[in-house]
Amino acid sequence: MPSSQSEANFQRDIYSVSRLNSEVRAVLEGSFPLLWVEGEISNLARPASGHIYFTLKDPQAQVRCAMFRMKRQLLRFQPENGLKVLIRARVGLYEGRGEFQLVAEHMEPAGAGDLQQAFDTLKLKLQQEGLFDTALKKPLPLLPKRIGLITSPSGAAIRDVLSVLQRRLPAVPVLIYPVTVQGEEAPRSILNALRLAEQRHECDLLILTRGGGSLEDLMAFNDEEVARTIHQLSIPLISAVGHEVDFTIADFVADRRAPTPSVAAELATPDKQEMLDRITSLQRRITLATQRHFSGGRQNLQNISDRLERVHPGIRLQQRQQYLDELGVQLQRITRIKLEQARGKIRLLESRLGGGIPTHRINRQREQFSHLAYRLTQAINTHLSLQRQRLGSAGGKLDALSPLATLQRGYSITRLLPSRELL
Repeated sequence: MPSSQSEANFQRDIYSVSRLNSEVRAVLEGSFPLLWVEGEISNLARPASGHIYFTLKDPQAQVRCAMFRMKRQLLRFQPENGLKVLIRARVGLYEGRGEFQLVAEHMEPAGAGDLQQAFDTLKLKLQQEGLFDTALKKPLPLLPKRIGLITSPSGAAIRDVLSVLQRRLPAVPVLIYPVTVQGEEAPRSILNALRLAEQRHECDLLILTRGGGSLEDLMAFNDEEVARTIHQLSIPLISAVGHEVDFTIADFVADRRAPTPSVAAELATPDKQEMLDRITSLQRRITLATQRHFSGGRQNLQNISDRLERVHPGIRLQQRQQYLDELGVQLQRITRIKLEQARGKIRLLESRLGGGIPTHRINRQREQFSHLAYRLTQAINTHLSLQRQRLGSAGGKLDALSPLATLQRGYSITRLLPSRELL
């Protein structure tokens, strides 16, 4: 028996409570898309985590709801008990207690849907008419002479704007146009201030601003007549309505949109230190440009002076004189060369002519005769010397054979003449 009971338990698919709640949550979340649900807030709780928990009810039923901190931070209003709201939520189950609940992704006061539809319709209409065209936006003045502030005199926005303006550029005066920024009278109050600023033209820049709020709170800035009046202004206007996530028709029509009133003040005026730095930079650039201008002027003046000197008559006369001197030197050199060439030709002709004059030939013949006479004299002298030598040699030989020599040695020679007489 125990064995069969164990086998039966083994074959059963037994759910734990946590598994059951988990699968039910998955079925619920998978079966329903994001839903719009309308009801009244009750049992609102705000723990330190930043999440909010509440019950959404109507006369017949109620449902638990949760909105986590990341989505709550995007709310444009403060949820309160008894407030009728419209939420966009996911259907789910809180597994810890097994409670059916809605997890809200978005919340707005009931009736805001109609306001949003009216906002979208007017935005599309004005956009098609070209009121949002960036080409029509007027540039903001670099340094406004006076700023007009259109806002509530008792709101936080005016304090933020004035604080930033005082810090950044206290020298710029501010003219406040007090208006009502919320309620039925707000559109007319804003219109009167805009028209008054345009009529007086006391300012060269306007700031239209207020703090944050719900779509219903900001409806005065979504008024069509207010938008058209802003578009027709000749004075540049900065719109800074609500917080960074808030957008109004006035923001789209204005020349510039600022996410907060403080940013609007920063857009309206340059920072004092930035202006001083810019002025210092401009002074430095002006100084450098002036120096370059004067340097260029001096250089141009020097160039013109040089050109005048180059075309001065005295310079031209000097150049002509120098040219004449050069021509004179060339003429002398050419004349000298020509004279040398002529002298050479004359010498050549004289040489050639001199070869044909009889005097020269006679002189040459005389020279030749003198030379031949000298040679003849030398030859005769040589011949006579040779003959003398031969004669001397023959005389010596004759003396050796002469009877006189024999007689001188003591001998005598006796010969009979033809007459036979003794000598």
